[in-house]
Amino acid sequence: MQVIDLSIPEVKLIKPRRFDDKRGFFQQTYHYKMYADAGIDIHFVQDNWSRSTKGVLRGLHYQRKYPQAKLISIIQGSVFDVAVDLRKKSPTFGQWVGETLSAENGHQLYVPEGFAHGFLVLSDRADFVYKCSNFHTSGDEYGIIWNDVDIGIHWPEVGIPILSEKDAQLPRITNATIFD
Repeated sequence: MQVIDLSIPEVKLIKPRRFDDKRGFFQQTYHYKMYADAGIDIHFVQDNWSRSTKGVLRGLHYQRKYPQAKLISIIQGSVFDVAVDLRKKSPTFGQWVGETLSAENGHQLYVPEGFAHGFLVLSDRADFVYKCSNFHTSGDEYGIIWNDVDIGIHWPEVGIPILSEKDAQLPRITNATIFD
């Protein structure tokens, strides 16, 4: 397994080993000890799976009172996955990192607590699975608008993104309730 620090070093791109042969492949998607040895010593408590079609943009979401670290994988299709640093005292506050994750490349993204997260579906359909370090808590749902000019995320071109009503109404980072 290869773990790569991105431009915000707390966010990690993980390239698990994949064993291919004529039958297909085998890839271990999570092994607590290996991840802990690589600096991702997190107790995950919930797994989620979402399916979306091309052009769907989900995010940028976070929980504040019960923040979640996430370990993200794609089991079908491809997405552009983004993390935005919302920790006010961080030297990378308001900065973002993004990576293309796909079933084809098998890469994962680790997003620690204190970050907003979102993704844009690049393929006709994508199945997005992720582990969370805290339970989803109704009433502790926050977000930032996907195209906030103060953040300046360079989303891939797939036409006009398909958003939920809730995501279309999210505030800019300057008006959001964020982490101390």
